[in-house]
Amino acid sequence: MSDAHTFEATLRWPADASQKLPPDPAFSRDNVMAAPGKHEVAGSAPAVFSGDATRYNPEELMLMSLSECHMLTYLAIAGKKRMGILGYEDRASGTLAVGPTGKMQMTACVLRPVVTLPKGSNLADARAMHDKAHANCFMANSVNFPVTHEPVFIEV
Repeated sequence: MSDAHTFEATLRWPADASQKLPPDPAFSRDNVMAAPGKHEVAGSAPAVFSGDATRYNPEELMLMSLSECHMLTYLAIAGKKRMGILGYEDRASGTLAVGPTGKMQMTACVLRPVVTLPKGSNLADARAMHDKAHANCFMANSVNFPVTHEPVFIEV
């Protein structure tokens, strides 16, 4: 298997012909994102930046990418360790602020995974697997801001 993988995505703006366009100050930020063979995703700017709050914005998509990558890496590690995982949910948050460069950027992300395990699971191993997942998460290794995790475990 190659060590390099190429991915493709498409972006279309305006999302529809009736959208307002610049120079109108109320121009639409609505767009449509997709990848080959997959459903379209409705995107926009965050509402605070004149976007449509019902559509995904880049900041949310970044958080979802970091959250999903961490989970997939965690589950891969669990599979190799033969540790049973019954459920996994995350509530990620990120901070957009003026960074060290003086420009607006994501400055931090916190993942809050809630992992459901069978009773009697090794909780120390389950916790350590989050550190290993973080160290090996492709997306976390690709950003220039801290990504931390605050896992909670439920045994059933």
